[in-house]
Amino acid sequence: MKIKKWDTLESQYLFRRPWLTVRRDKVRLPDGRINPEHYVLEYPDWVNILAITEKGEFVMIEQYRHGLDDVYIELAAGVVEKDEEPLDAARRELLEETGYSGGDWELLMVISQNPSISNNLTHCFLARNVVPTANQSLDSSEDIAVRLLSEDEVKSILLADEMKQALMAAPLWKYFYLKEKLKCGGNYRNLK
Repeated sequence: MKIKKWDTLESQYLFRRPWLTVRRDKVRLPDGRINPEHYVLEYPDWVNILAITEKGEFVMIEQYRHGLDDVYIELAAGVVEKDEEPLDAARRELLEETGYSGGDWELLMVISQNPSISNNLTHCFLARNVVPTANQSLDSSEDIAVRLLSEDEVKSILLADEMKQALMAAPLWKYFYLKEKLKCGGNYRNLK
């Protein structure tokens, strides 16, 4: 059996704010059943950046996350502004949050936080050989410290389940997996 898309019969916005929009859809499933309440969270696309210096240090940030009421080590990340390309947003966010820029950039993966109820994607970039070029330029709601970590320190954070942001853990795990495959003779991108 081939899975088919649902038909949206009605949509109603319940809440619209700059960082959160909630939509209620009435949908018809392929077999004709009607679900009168399927909720969708609308967000702009996001970016996150796995940035590594010329010395092999991972440029990470540390900040408080109110939802889980704790402080975490994370990747630099942010919103893709309207009419902005994801790569441009990633370069801007890395510079604003960490003061690092330059280097060699590539898209590592594009993922979703939860495709069942959210409509945006996260573009995950790998930036190698970045260098400090400016001071941080933080938004009024940001309180961020830059942390330069070794590969072993980043792996320890992942293995200890200390990185709670799945959209950031996923590209880190992929990076380490591909790097290991390259050591074993795999034909992958150059992940020095």
